[in-house]
Amino acid sequence: MTYVQDALEKADDGYLPSARRLERERFKRTRARRATALAALSTLVTGAVLFLVITRSPGWPRTRATFFSAEYARKALPKVLEGLLLNLKLLVVCGAAVLVIGLLLAIARTLRGPVFFPLRALATAYTDFFRGLPLIICLLMVVFGVPALRLQGVTTDPVVLGGSALVLTYSAYVAEVFRAGIESVHPSQRAAARSLGLSSGQALRHVVLPQAVRRVVPPLLNDLVSLQKDTGLVSIAGAVDAVYAAQIIAGKDFNYTPYVVAGLVFVALTIPMTRFTDWVTARMDRRRAQGGTV
Repeated sequence: MTYVQDALEKADDGYLPSARRLERERFKRTRARRATALAALSTLVTGAVLFLVITRSPGWPRTRATFFSAEYARKALPKVLEGLLLNLKLLVVCGAAVLVIGLLLAIARTLRGPVFFPLRALATAYTDFFRGLPLIICLLMVVFGVPALRLQGVTTDPVVLGGSALVLTYSAYVAEVFRAGIESVHPSQRAAARSLGLSSGQALRHVVLPQAVRRVVPPLLNDLVSLQKDTGLVSIAGAVDAVYAAQIIAGKDFNYTPYVVAGLVFVALTIPMTRFTDWVTARMDRRRAQGGTV
């Protein structure tokens, strides 16, 4: 559609843009097309240079046979996808548990009054400890330490223990995200709720938490993306997930193509969640800029 036709259609609604505005819009569109073309050209040039550098390196034939073998990729893909079901189950179960525990920890840390000091202190100690403890060490301690205690009625299932370690670590991270959202709500909101006759708990539930959760949706989604990738660490305990399935196949012939296949599968799962997170973040930024509810 030409700019003249566009202007005529706007004129039908009673509004006719000025010539300066039409010129400005045309300039913006021209600049956007030029930027897109330059970006595409630079991407193609960069990709071509990287391709030539990698494929013409002295060790490329051996690297291709060891890491990018089509034969081993076809052999590994069904097993990796079968193990991926375990990763997805862990993501769903652990993600739900992390959100609930993280929210409870955040509420405990924001409770007011001296009577709640022990609860605040315990919640603070929990988040400080597990945020500082590397996830891999937490997994090793839980997976191998709990069975060593020989407690009656306590499971030794590596999947359950590995998932518990993920929940312990990520609950601390998510708790801080929720706490930041709660503290970002202006105190006047709570005061207004109390002036209307709501109790402290009702004000927190009906006024503070809805606003806080909406504000921290993007960082929460980022934590879930990280959790999705870290579910592969349960292979340390011997659980046959996508990573361990690739390790079994790679260990037979010392060909590492299955690891590449497992990595690409995780990337294929992570990219949609990442793009969804970016979309939610941009949408909330637009609403905030327009003065909408956040």
